Amino acid sequence: MDCCGWTVTSLVWEETLAMKGLTLNCLGKKEEAYEFVRKGLRNDVKSHVCWHVYGLLQRSDKKYDEAIKCYRNALKLDKDNLQILRDLSLLQIQMRDLEGYRETRYQLLQLRPTQRASWIGYAIAYHLLKDYDMALKLLEEFRKTQQIPPNKIDYEYSELILYQNQVMREADLFQESLEHIETYEKQICDKLIVEEIKGEMLLKLGRLKEAGEVYKELIERNAENWYYYEGLEKALQPSTLEERLQIYEEVSKRHPRAVSPRRLPLNFVSGEKFRELMDKFLRVNFSKGCPPLFTTLKSLYYNPEKVSTIQELVTGYEASLKTCDLFSTCENGEKEPPTTLLWVRYFLAQHFDKLGQCSLALDYINAAIASTPTLIELFYLKAKIYKHVGNLKEAAKWMDEAQSLDTADRFINSKCAKYMLRANMVKDAEEMCSKFTREGTSAMENLNEMQCMWFQTECAAAYQRLGKYGDALKKCHEVERHFFEITDDQFDFHTYCMRKMTLRAYVDLLRLEDVLRKHAFYFKAARSAIEIYLKLHDNPLTNESKEQEVNSENLSAKELKKMLSKQRRAQKKAKLEEERKHAERERQQKNQKKKRDEEEEETSGPREELVPEKLERVENPLEEAIKFLIPLKNLIGDDIETHLLAFEIYFRKGKFLLMLQSVKRAFAINSNNPWLHECLIKFSKAVSDHSNLPEIVSKVLTQEMQKIFVNKNLESFNEEFLKHNATSIQHQLSGAKMMYFLDKSRQEKAIAVATRLDKNMRDKNVKTLTKVFEALLDGSFGSCHTQCEEYQAACHKLFPFTSAFMPATNEDDSSIASVNHTAINHDLLSNEI
Repeated sequence: MDCCGWTVTSLVWEETLAMKGLTLNCLGKKEEAYEFVRKGLRNDVKSHVCWHVYGLLQRSDKKYDEAIKCYRNALKLDKDNLQILRDLSLLQIQMRDLEGYRETRYQLLQLRPTQRASWIGYAIAYHLLKDYDMALKLLEEFRKTQQIPPNKIDYEYSELILYQNQVMREADLFQESLEHIETYEKQICDKLIVEEIKGEMLLKLGRLKEAGEVYKELIERNAENWYYYEGLEKALQPSTLEERLQIYEEVSKRHPRAVSPRRLPLNFVSGEKFRELMDKFLRVNFSKGCPPLFTTLKSLYYNPEKVSTIQELVTGYEASLKTCDLFSTCENGEKEPPTTLLWVRYFLAQHFDKLGQCSLALDYINAAIASTPTLIELFYLKAKIYKHVGNLKEAAKWMDEAQSLDTADRFINSKCAKYMLRANMVKDAEEMCSKFTREGTSAMENLNEMQCMWFQTECAAAYQRLGKYGDALKKCHEVERHFFEITDDQFDFHTYCMRKMTLRAYVDLLRLEDVLRKHAFYFKAARSAIEIYLKLHDNPLTNESKEQEVNSENLSAKELKKMLSKQRRAQKKAKLEEERKHAERERQQKNQKKKRDEEEEETSGPREELVPEKLERVENPLEEAIKFLIPLKNLIGDDIETHLLAFEIYFRKGKFLLMLQSVKRAFAINSNNPWLHECLIKFSKAVSDHSNLPEIVSKVLTQEMQKIFVNKNLESFNEEFLKHNATSIQHQLSGAKMMYFLDKSRQEKAIAVATRLDKNMRDKNVKTLTKVFEALLDGSFGSCHTQCEEYQAACHKLFPFTSAFMPATNEDDSSIASVNHTAINHDLLSNEI
């Protein structure tokens, strides 16, 4: 008895230590928590409670792999413990260990066969493993246990039926899916999705007449859904253009106010019929004043013939409306209101902006503003035009003007902040956003708390252009943390969704999380971070004060005076900014303690503070760059930039096989990419310069490079590339860079190739010319000040509004050539609204 009593007492004592550790962990005292739990384990390593608690601590620190090991150890000691099995299953689905998840859910089903979550969790495991037959059997067996009367509508039962049908459709069981949805139609709450599933399945089964009736009914419900018209066309299968048009005319008669049946035929008609339909469509929208009209028609601009017809029609409207207030001088009828001419000019400004004719676009938008100087859309468009021509300061100015017309509009406020960031006006952008952020904290902090990633990616790009690499990296790491948090947040839904039976949404969530880092926000942040780390590797930061002192010694008296004056202005501005921040700090102090407490209570514990000075002076920049690269390689392998960024990292690390892997993957995507061409030549040159490579590595490299270069030497390979892409400025630039890289004596020839502005060059736009100008400035062709000025002047004639090409006119613009060119990149010149 004494022995047994001692054993029981011992077990209780060790478990008490573990539970005390768990309590301390919840209080944020992690070190003490781990100490008590480990002490409990040391005293009794066979206690399943201690292992379970140890796993809970590991889980709270996001060490999921370690937590799974702890749970497995606990299960060895108590294999039927429900709570441990549930916790283990949550971690397995979080880590996408689907095989392990299926086994754990099977154990739970055996132990608790009457619980709904046991059946659903086991079925979902098979569904995610694509064993659809087993998943359907489990779902059907569970459905039979539900005592729901046929006439009663139960939301959870409805979701179960729809999830079951989703699995059928994914398994390509079209007939079964149709019969299933028809059988349980009355018990499904979402009647719209029932009809959509019917239409889709009838099409798959070739029952076109019935599918046509379904899609006609869907169009009656929503005449603006393009997907329904696509289904209707597939069902009716019109054999001629007239029959196809008849479908839309009938719908338009029944729904005269619907836009889609009048817009969709414009995609497939041409010639005089296109002109007739477009004329009707434009007149209706101009008369009633439809600001998004151009956006509605923008997808037609791939066809030059249709663009020409649109231009002819709308310029004709503009000329006629100015003279007689009618769309045509040959017509008699009710005159159009003055707003019609306004919207015609607004459309023409967008039209010519899209075609790259910025002078005409500005003329039309200025005429519209002169007639109606209080319309926000006009100033918004003017800012957009200036953005497209590369004058970002002017674009920000006009967007600020638009914002001032309605300071309560959050959309225009955000757009204004975005334009300011693109013009490198970070402080102004922060102040603009502060109108809608929480009081008592800085806008930057609040935007970070709200995971406002559009602001952070733009902010990172602005800091990168300004050379503030630490601040840029801080924003990139903040974005990366947001994605980590989003991934981590799914943990709570593993139990919630099965409890609430939102099974379709749950599966969609899991699939979204699997490809989360494919999102454009992550790609932008990762690309900026990688580029910065590469630059920091090539040019590590030194002591700034010493560097400034050396620079000042090389300045003339006038330049030194100018620099000191600039510094004084900066100091004065910084002082005013500090005074403003001081008032904010007092308000923030009240919130700081609360915030710290919240951080300590978080299961993940407080995070390391992101300090710009530390980030830009990291010991191994390339290793940090690889951390951002790995998700891109795993998820965005179809984007050539991923592999070219990978090459740049491995090139600096001297990893020849990984370099080869990167260029081969990029070559498979686009063998004629200009950046890839530069990488190939640098790679080949590096291989030839390293004669001490292992024999097997050298053999592999030689074999693979022969497939790409086809036994040509680098000079011949480069010349052939230039010849093959004689009308592309981007390709000529890359070829010229490599010409100078291979032979420094050919500088004049290389610069002549890169700066060609013949009428035959097909990509003569702001974006490509700016790239050439940047290359001339950054030393890609050595010292070429004279050629740089000549090229700037030539580009200024072509694009007089682009700030990068404007000659210096005063003190503030004296360094415009060396600064403004970095303010334009491919993101800034996109046609994104």
